Formats: sequence, structure tokens, C-alpha cells
Amino acid sequence: MINLKNLSDDELTILMKNGIEGAFDEIYNRYWDKLFYAAYRMVKSTQVAEEITQDTFMLVWTKRQTLDIQSLKPYLAAMLRYEVYRYLAKSKQAEQTQSLIQHTEPKSVSIEEEIENKLLLEIITKLTNQLPEKCRLVFQYNKLQDKPLSDVCEEMKISQKTAEAHLTKALKVIRINLSNAMHMLLQLMLLLLFS
Repeated sequence: MINLKNLSDDELTILMKNGIEGAFDEIYNRYWDKLFYAAYRMVKSTQVAEEITQDTFMLVWTKRQTLDIQSLKPYLAAMLRYEVYRYLAKSKQAEQTQSLIQHTEPKSVSIEEEIENKLLLEIITKLTNQLPEKCRLVFQYNKLQDKPLSDVCEEMKISQKTAEAHLTKALKVIRINLSNAMHMLLQLMLLLLFS
């Protein structure tokens, strides 16, 4: 059996692209601290830095077959910077939105929007309920209740990697099924509109 710790980054990258989870684990163990500290220097928050680091590794694993990695370390650093910029842009947008909300009158929601929101929530709830239990719980805690993945792991007594796998599976299933459901809903609305 190959000792993955002795392999170069290039060799690990090739194995990871071929779906060898152990190679990904070694890359994760080799670079997690470095990426975390780099993220922390940029965002000055332990929790946010952890989430950004996790998101970076999740992205590497989920897109492993299509990534064009010439040199692993700079590639991971670039992906991390992208995730940090995305987070900062989202934070700035959230601040601007919050400021705008505080300075404007509450907007009334039309009946159509209310119905659409209820339908969407109902569809997501049904899709979530079809997931295996642990997969569903990880998704609900992390995405719907906004709990950090580390807290979810602690609460469910599962490893970080297991939680990430459940979350990745849940997001994939929901994204595919939501896309199909929204397509059918759009067809139904067009049918009702033009009949």
C-alpha cells in the first residue's frame, strides 16, 4: 500500500482527480492550517476563516475532475483568495442591504410573491425530507438554520469530512431536483397564464 504522506503534491493531485479520497485527505491535512491562517489574516474571524477554508476544500473535492491544477499550493491559495473575496463582497452587499432596509419604508409583498415564496419553501421542504436522515439534518442545520459546520459536527457527533460529504450530497440532490421542480412550476404558470 502506498504511503500518501511520501507523495508529492503533483502525485496527490493526480490521485485525487481519479477519485482517491485518501489523496484528498492528505492534501487537506497538508494544507488546511496554511489556508486557514491565510484566510484568518484577511477576515480576522476564526469562524469565518474556518468556513472559507472548508468551502475551498469542498470546492476542490467537488470539482476535482475538471480542475486544471498545474501547481497545487498556488492553486489552493488562489481558490482561497477567491472564496475570501466572495465572502467580503457578500458581507458588503449584506451591509448595504441592511442599511437600505433601515432607511426605507417596509414594502408590501404582493399576493403572487407570497404564493411563490410559499411554493418555493414547500418544494425545498419536500426535497429536504426525501434526503437520508443525517444528510437532511446536516443540510437543515448548516443551510437553513445557519449553524457553522463545526457546530453541526459536534452536535451530530460526526467528523468534519462526513458532514461535508452529507452537505455536498444534499446540495447536489436539492439543486438538481429544485431545477426540475422550478422548470415544471414555470411551465404550469405559463399554461395558466395563456389558457
